[in-house]
Amino acid sequence: MRIISVVRYLFLALCLLAVSAASSAQIRIGIAVGFAPPPIPVYEQPICPGDGFLWTPGYWAWDADGDDYYWVPGTWVEAPEVGFLWTPGYWGWRDGGYFFNEGYWGRQVGWYGGISYGFGYFGHGYEGGRWDRGHFFYNRSVNTVNVTVIHNVYNTTIVNRNENRVSYNGGNGGINERPSAQEEAYSRGRHTPPVATQTQHVQQARGNRELRASINQGRPPIAATQRPGSFSGSAVVPAREAGGRYEPPANRRANNNAPRPDGNANRPPNAGNNANRPPVTHAREIGRYEKPAPPSTGNPRLDQKYQQQQQKLYNNQNQQLQKLQQKQEQEHQRLAQQNTNEARKQQVEQRHQQQTQQLQQRHVQQQQQMQQKQQPQQKQKPQRQSEGKPDRP
Repeated sequence: MRIISVVRYLFLALCLLAVSAASSAQIRIGIAVGFAPPPIPVYEQPICPGDGFLWTPGYWAWDADGDDYYWVPGTWVEAPEVGFLWTPGYWGWRDGGYFFNEGYWGRQVGWYGGISYGFGYFGHGYEGGRWDRGHFFYNRSVNTVNVTVIHNVYNTTIVNRNENRVSYNGGNGGINERPSAQEEAYSRGRHTPPVATQTQHVQQARGNRELRASINQGRPPIAATQRPGSFSGSAVVPAREAGGRYEPPANRRANNNAPRPDGNANRPPNAGNNANRPPVTHAREIGRYEKPAPPSTGNPRLDQKYQQQQQKLYNNQNQQLQKLQQKQEQEHQRLAQQNTNEARKQQVEQRHQQQTQQLQQRHVQQQQQMQQKQQPQQKQKPQRQSEGKPDRP
């Protein structure tokens, strides 16, 4: 009996250690893809739509249901907060498979696998611009900016010595680089997940058959967009050419492993689509919604009407988001004051997660309904290009 008691005690201790490690390392469940993503295609950057928008480069994501990689077009996204920069996601080889590490917003740019995405993201850090006195200043040598509209620009020539278009780190033929101590520290810091418009952008890309690698052979017809989710019109940029030869194995599904846990916080094994992303738990993780783009139908009255509708929805959604965030924070404070047990805390966290996901889903549906209602009557206007062309990715 004593031996059984000791075994039980050791088993319980191991479980507690596992839970503790999961909490500190943010263990996530993902799908290991057994073959590498295609090279990064060659494409031009669409013109920046306005002040405060940052470039988020395109990347290959994985659709487990379709058993195929698909291209998520690069796009301009309004920063969720002044001073925030985007760290791109990246694919990395680990434990016999390729795992996707999700991108994030933060005060510094962390490690993104040494991948050269272009347009300022050349493997380490970001050379495309900087924040100064509450405004983002764009480096015109790597960004397409209309200086008649955006005046906070500068021009510093960047020599890109990494011309490799490989889209993954490690493994057979992958980028053979490791993060610096500073990049590792940034990657472990506090992050903000992709904003709602980025999530919608990925979902829309996943549903577009032409963006699948098996269809476009590494040369997507929609390589970049001016705004998230805008997959048609004159501001859409096709790939000029594939980044290299792409030959997936004939039996793709047999090369993929089953879902499994991974304890590395800096390399969360995410397959690259939102179905495999860790769920949002709290309203504060969503961040403030991006302001809607001004409508352009050619009819001033209709534009004004649509803009008022968009602004009303934008204000209402952010108010609801802020209200839920305050409510959840108040509940957290009460739990801390009452010294609540862990079981009760878990119940509250589960309720918060359900509330947040329901609100996010409702808001996405509202935005899509408004876009569908207004889109048929809107016409795309050609964008003026700035002088000269920036470096290609």
